[in-house]
Amino acid sequence: MDADQTHETHCRHFLSLLDLSAEEARGLIARATELKRMLKSGEDYRPFPNRTLAMIFEKSSTRTRVSFEVGMVQLGGHALFLSPRDTQLGRGEPIEDSARVLSRMVDAVMIRTFDHDIVERFAANSRVPVINGLTDRLHPCQLLADMQTYHEHRGDIRGRRVTWIGDGNNMCHSFMEAAQVFDFELRIACPEGFEPDADLLAAVHDRCSILREPEAAAEGADLVVTDVWASMGQEEEQAKREALFAPFQVDDAVMSRTAPDALFMHCLPAHRGEEVAASVIDGARSVVWDEAENRLHAQKALLEFLLLPRR
Repeated sequence: MDADQTHETHCRHFLSLLDLSAEEARGLIARATELKRMLKSGEDYRPFPNRTLAMIFEKSSTRTRVSFEVGMVQLGGHALFLSPRDTQLGRGEPIEDSARVLSRMVDAVMIRTFDHDIVERFAANSRVPVINGLTDRLHPCQLLADMQTYHEHRGDIRGRRVTWIGDGNNMCHSFMEAAQVFDFELRIACPEGFEPDADLLAAVHDRCSILREPEAAAEGADLVVTDVWASMGQEEEQAKREALFAPFQVDDAVMSRTAPDALFMHCLPAHRGEEVAASVIDGARSVVWDEAENRLHAQKALLEFLLLPRR
């Protein structure tokens, strides 16, 4: 038997928001804001000398790659970009074998891929922390930045109403998990046939509800969130989805139904005139640029949480 098959690991992985307790999640976003302040004040904080993060990308990326790579540099470490085109992963090496090899050489691994099972199998065979940088099921790193952004602008999201408008996709799934962890109400407005995962919905039924009318779902909302109508890998469905999702655009009429101080978020990239009107994403209630920037600070807080001894 391979030694790695009997090697017990005591590291933490971050594959889902549910890998954190509510206390840990709130502490993490508070730490992200503190790290943001430290960076902007010019404080030299580099706790990761000679530490290395391997970044495996099977999906293209802007914010995930830049935030993790820059974050590791700012923390005094180094990040390695690994593409299936350039490694044995693209030539059929088993995920389990790649995990056993890489985790003997690096201090953490971030994976951005399609099938959620890939990150789970990798983590099961890794000696070091594994981070889900995005799968077709979940995007937990984005939610850390989103929760940080809301907290910085409006305070605690506990007990607030959040409205998700659009596809019941990986971002929707992570907002459903966030509703559990951060204790808020989530209303999901989506076309029939595009609901989120039924098992996940059943698990969070006490905090989540499905509606078919975006304006009704946005009634009294403190935060409205959307995403592209066709995610990576769904490009062939674009025309069909545009027709089905046209009534689900976040426009001024939708935002007029929200609470007076409601915010708008989008994980980006955005298609103005499709899932969101330009007047909304470029308007005064939009915090998408703070949200994008906070990917950096939230990622740094996550890396610190996973790699440094608990204080």
